[in-house]
Amino acid sequence: MAKDRLIIFDTTLRDGEQSPGASMTRDEKVRIAKMLEKMGVDVIEAGFAIASVGDFESVKAVAEAVRGSTICSLARTGAEDIDRAAEALRPAESGRIHTFIATSPIHMEYKLRMAPDNVVERAVAAVKHARNLIGDVEFSCEDASRSEYDFLCRIIEQVIDAGARTINLPDTVGYGEPGEYGAMVARLMNSIPNADKAIFSVHCHNDLGLAVANSLSAVMHGARQVECTINGLGERAGNASLEELVMAVRTRADIFPVEVSVDATQIVPTSRLVSSITGFPVQPNKAIVGANAFAHESGIHQDGVLKHRETYEIMRAEDVGWNANKLVLGKHSGRAAFKARLGELGITLDNQAALNLAFTRFKELADKKHEIFDEDLQALMSEVQPAERELRYSFAGLEAISRTGSKPHANIELVIDGETQQASADGDGPVDAAFKAVESLVSSGANLQLYSVNAITSGTDSQGEVQVRLEKNGTIVNGNGADTDIIVASVKAYLDALNLLEAGVLKAHPQRGV
Repeated sequence: MAKDRLIIFDTTLRDGEQSPGASMTRDEKVRIAKMLEKMGVDVIEAGFAIASVGDFESVKAVAEAVRGSTICSLARTGAEDIDRAAEALRPAESGRIHTFIATSPIHMEYKLRMAPDNVVERAVAAVKHARNLIGDVEFSCEDASRSEYDFLCRIIEQVIDAGARTINLPDTVGYGEPGEYGAMVARLMNSIPNADKAIFSVHCHNDLGLAVANSLSAVMHGARQVECTINGLGERAGNASLEELVMAVRTRADIFPVEVSVDATQIVPTSRLVSSITGFPVQPNKAIVGANAFAHESGIHQDGVLKHRETYEIMRAEDVGWNANKLVLGKHSGRAAFKARLGELGITLDNQAALNLAFTRFKELADKKHEIFDEDLQALMSEVQPAERELRYSFAGLEAISRTGSKPHANIELVIDGETQQASADGDGPVDAAFKAVESLVSSGANLQLYSVNAITSGTDSQGEVQVRLEKNGTIVNGNGADTDIIVASVKAYLDALNLLEAGVLKAHPQRGV
């Protein structure tokens, strides 16, 4: 018997970006969107067009760059929001407006300060307005898992009549429980007279660690779209993880009545790209994409896998993209080979200046590291800044001295507003000394909240990738840096975060997540 198609709706670029410090530039969003397109994701929610000029331009840029997926913009129920979304989506080959309003008693009373009747009127008007601008409209009942059943039936029936063709039932605060949540979806689909005219969708948050379980339960009860993010990225505890949802459906094809069209071999490369751009490392024991996801240390497990892989592995590592990242380039590789490989990774450079900078960085890396892997190229490209973003601080040089029994010391050289400046400092370690030397020059007033180091590839000559999280006056940013020298990588990451603070790339979102 033929299976239904499960629509994969990726919101990494919108809800994922709402993780504190995870904001992305326009070019970074396009890079991720191209990878999602390559993966075969059905719908890409590119942003919240009304949130800022930057978000509008990002949605528009993704709409221009992607042709294989539907491009979506979120919008509140106001006409201005919807008009702005439609304008940003105009270049899209296939576009969708996703409008929402809260439907739970607590949200209607305390956040919206609206009566239920007014909420219904606003929702219907929004959907009608959106349908006049675009053919594909999705409507979300924010905080659906805490909404009253009769009210959900009423508002959903009316927005379907108004033209919504996807109905989303978000577990906005991660309150749902799989049995209860799945049953709610089934009951609504069976009770609403015109339910057959819309696809029912779910968007689950992970506050209780149940986002994937709730999503899969909803699928078993009739939902045919799941909203998710790469690496489970998202505000608070995150969202349902795309890679876990896709591989659960694929691996347990015996029980799930649906199939997905995603190219799973692109999962690991996309996961690494998102991690590199956002500065959110993937925990080693994360399902599917964690470094230990297919590692076996127990002797019993190793023996079983050697005799027959399926004794302890329910998936093949290569099916999700592990071991696919081969040696690609070396110090003798030319510009054409370099550009071609970037293209294969979904990275396009629009101008010669950007290509020249990237190639120069590649040659510098190749002099330090004999074997250059795809992961190295992804990290390298994350350091090549978009041409329109001016950097106040850039790295020029470093000398770090660390000797047993002596106080670690660092001499730092930076370019600040085009002028080379130097400073020295002692610290508890070479990284601490380097950071103190930087601060003696910049006096940022920022607080260091996170310092994380990961090896990009295997081997003692591997680049170290450093993530630094800074906070200043309630604004949180994540900086990234990579180098074969961990201390240099650390300074690069620190400067990247400082430049993000200076650039003010974070925007104020009109809402904090469906």
